[in-house]
Amino acid sequence: MKAENQLFDRLIAFARLLRRAGIPVGPGAVIDALSAVEIAGIGTRQDFYWTLHSVLIKRHEHHAVFYEAFHRFWRRDQVDRVLREMLPVTRTEGVKSRVAQRRVEEALGLQRRMPKPPKQKDTVFDMRGTISDAEILRRKDFAQMSAAELEDARRMISALRLPDDAVETRRFAASRRGRIDLARTLRTSVRSGGDLIELRFKARREKQPPVVALVDISGSMSDYSRPLLQFFHMLTMKRSRVSTFLFGTRLTNVTRALKTRDPDDALALCSQGVADWAGGTRIASALEEFNKRWSRRVLSQGATVLLVTDGLERDGGGELKREIDRLHRSCRRLIWLNPLLRFDGFEAKAAGIRTMLPHVDELRPVHDLSSLASLCDALTETRASRVHDPKHWLGAA
Repeated sequence: MKAENQLFDRLIAFARLLRRAGIPVGPGAVIDALSAVEIAGIGTRQDFYWTLHSVLIKRHEHHAVFYEAFHRFWRRDQVDRVLREMLPVTRTEGVKSRVAQRRVEEALGLQRRMPKPPKQKDTVFDMRGTISDAEILRRKDFAQMSAAELEDARRMISALRLPDDAVETRRFAASRRGRIDLARTLRTSVRSGGDLIELRFKARREKQPPVVALVDISGSMSDYSRPLLQFFHMLTMKRSRVSTFLFGTRLTNVTRALKTRDPDDALALCSQGVADWAGGTRIASALEEFNKRWSRRVLSQGATVLLVTDGLERDGGGELKREIDRLHRSCRRLIWLNPLLRFDGFEAKAAGIRTMLPHVDELRPVHDLSSLASLCDALTETRASRVHDPKHWLGAA
């Protein structure tokens, strides 16, 4: 029983390390991992590794981070001798592996134990932490961010200025100026017996239109799914009538999950409810299901639709054209957010991209914090920007 408690405490510490490194691991996953270890038994180190991996890892892109975290944590957490004599860790190759090593090192706090560089005799002005660093983070691609930078990006996303996109409705409300409200004016004059008539006014009521997000969570979009979900979680918390749908090979409504106040819990609920995360892409099938099941429920009162995908579609062009055209005619504005626009040499040559371009109002990049800030400004504007006109990409291709 004592050994079981010690193993459970170590698994909790390991789960906290994974969360700091950017992998969503909840309390239920820790309990499942302990049960799996008890059932499978700890034979070799490799068996223990793959037992934890099968329970705690749900996405392919988290494999490199888990590999680094496992070998570093369990070597440094077994006995004091291993703590004093850290054995070299076998490193994998590739950019994603280097990013994973950096995230795990930041989560472990290894960078704090590195020797500080000697002080220079000459006077040096330390410019770190100034506005330039914030500007660099705003322009940095989400796929190249470390765990600490992603955490800073989450805080900056929560501080974004919300769009002011209120529109006039057909209903009227009491106002200080506007049209004369004859009924309220007569009712007010009755109080004074008709001796004094004080005019009352009314104006059209303003209301924010609904926002519907269709987010692609396929393998090619995996580096941008989490920051974008954090953005839509912030939007859901600060305004009403925001609906979010995730799609890869199927469509999943995660609106209720994103209404959870804690962002980590909200994203964990989203990952638990989605079975096709980081898989393939079927945009036409997802749009067809949305148009049939959800469009009449969430696209009322002039909704704005944000379609987040790279447009790399495998289904037939005719079906995709029919569904994207139906979606465009059902909403007030259809804005396509494509992370491929981060490349200067981007050209609309893919068949899926060329099929979708004529049926969207704007085509915008979504790969860093500055693009999210410009999206908020775009929602505030009533007219589409000429810079992001999809016809420009059709003519250039």
